Amino acid sequence: MRKLKLIWDFRGPASKKTAEHHLIHLKEYIMMNNLDIIITGVEIISEMHHIAFIVVDESEMKPIRDALKPHRGQVYSGS
Repeated sequence: MRKLKLIWDFRGPASKKTAEHHLIHLKEYIMMNNLDIIITGVEIISEMHHIAFIVVDESEMKPIRDALKPHRGQVYSGS
């Protein structure tokens, strides 16, 4: 089963803190909906660009995408 990484981009001097805060809300959504999502995180793209992300099974992506409105997505490579 293919896994997809749903990504929210944050830019600017507060991007790291904003991404970290957004991840809290993503984890709350996962818990409230009893979803089996264990891969989440924040990554540094550059000093002024951070992302928050979750990794979902492709078969479960559409309702999660529609509810959470990620900025973009990509196939998860596991690295």
